[in-house]
Amino acid sequence: MFELMLLGASVGLLSGLFGIGGGTILVPLLLMLGYETKIAIGISVVQMVFSSMFGSYLNNKKGTLDVVMVGIIGIGGFCGALLSGFITANISDKNLEIVFLIFAIFALLRLFVKTHDYKVEKEVNKLLLFMIGFLIGAVSMSIGVGGSLILVPILVGFLHVPLKKATSAGLFFVVFSSVSGLISHTLHGHIDYDSGIIIGLASLVGVYIGIHLKHHILSISLQRILLIMLYLIIVLYLFYRIFG
Repeated sequence: MFELMLLGASVGLLSGLFGIGGGTILVPLLLMLGYETKIAIGISVVQMVFSSMFGSYLNNKKGTLDVVMVGIIGIGGFCGALLSGFITANISDKNLEIVFLIFAIFALLRLFVKTHDYKVEKEVNKLLLFMIGFLIGAVSMSIGVGGSLILVPILVGFLHVPLKKATSAGLFFVVFSSVSGLISHTLHGHIDYDSGIIIGLASLVGVYIGIHLKHHILSISLQRILLIMLYLIIVLYLFYRIFG
């Protein structure tokens, strides 16, 4: 139980700090602890429900959350994530890990792309926002990640949303996708609620600390360096696990 609590607090810290759902870190750590791939994905989904709700509440209090814009994307994510349990159930563990590896490599590479912090946001068709959310929700919840790593670059690069606002939006999107993913994975028997709830509750402490650090202490450049190091470790571990 102590290991699970420590794991949850660590993942929550990273979730709040970087505006990610936590699954990109949690799933590989659970695999290291000996959990089966599909169960690790299910536990990650449970944790994301806790961390994303609490983190979004804190971000909203700090005024960095555009509820209306992300609400449309979030509804799409909710609908897409309803398919996630079915998708996971019909893909082998190794193939799920390969998809997860691709996702982690994408997350790492996009950190080397310069991000422009735009001042004026673009107006975007609401149906397009819904479809973006639908696709991200279906894919991301199938491998136990929140989807914000895909959503944030879209918000910043194409919709010109300011970076801090985009990371807050990314975490809020995870609220929709993780709740829906929880329903879908439960129906397909992928959820270990005992482990998931322990990790989820412990993650709330980490989320609080992470969001405080993001807004008051760590610079964007330092956040980027830390995130690069983290994803590099994850990618190397998954390469070793799958192909070693």
